[in-house]
Amino acid sequence: MHNTVRENLLQIQEEIAPCKPRIIAVTKYFDEAAMIEAYNAGLRDFGESRTVEACAKIANLPEDIKKDSTFHFIGHLQTNKVKQTVKFFDYIHSVDSVKLAQCISQNALEAGKIQKILIQVNNANEEQKFGFSRTEVFKNFEQIKSLEGIQISGVMNMAPLGIEENEIRKLFSDIVRLRDELEKEFDCKLEEISMGMSQDYKIAAQEGSTMLRVGRKLFKR
Repeated sequence: MHNTVRENLLQIQEEIAPCKPRIIAVTKYFDEAAMIEAYNAGLRDFGESRTVEACAKIANLPEDIKKDSTFHFIGHLQTNKVKQTVKFFDYIHSVDSVKLAQCISQNALEAGKIQKILIQVNNANEEQKFGFSRTEVFKNFEQIKSLEGIQISGVMNMAPLGIEENEIRKLFSDIVRLRDELEKEFDCKLEEISMGMSQDYKIAAQEGSTMLRVGRKLFKR
């Protein structure tokens, strides 16, 4: 018997109770039919990381589902893809440079919208990962915050693969502290903490994530 997305979702919700973060269905490896199944299971947040394929998929969704859903861009974003991404996505989770923030700001102004963004923080200082270091976030936050056409909604993090649970927990709790410090220092409200994926969503939920990015675990059969 195949599991349905609805059954997988209920299992995830049970595992993270009493925490109630938004569960973002990461659909980058799945087609429109999977997105519609996830929508019918009650999910309203969808995460994608490849602009061209994602925009085509979103464009093909039924109009009522499109209107009633929130789309999250969660992958590394190149500046030449920003215009299209701003057009289709409600949130961009992966803002990892001032240059990218400036480009999003410019395109959001041209599109006449306020683009919600999250600042990607690489607090494990992994060389191969994108994101600001802790120090760089503080150094650049004011400049990003002052850009028109964007709203910093929070911070985003990806824990390294293959590390111990207590290490993941430390990194995630550090991100929550970082969010609190930024709110205090720059007098702003950062509601979202996007952390936790299929392999570590339980830890992320316990440590205070408000957005879990779950793909594999939701769509497994």
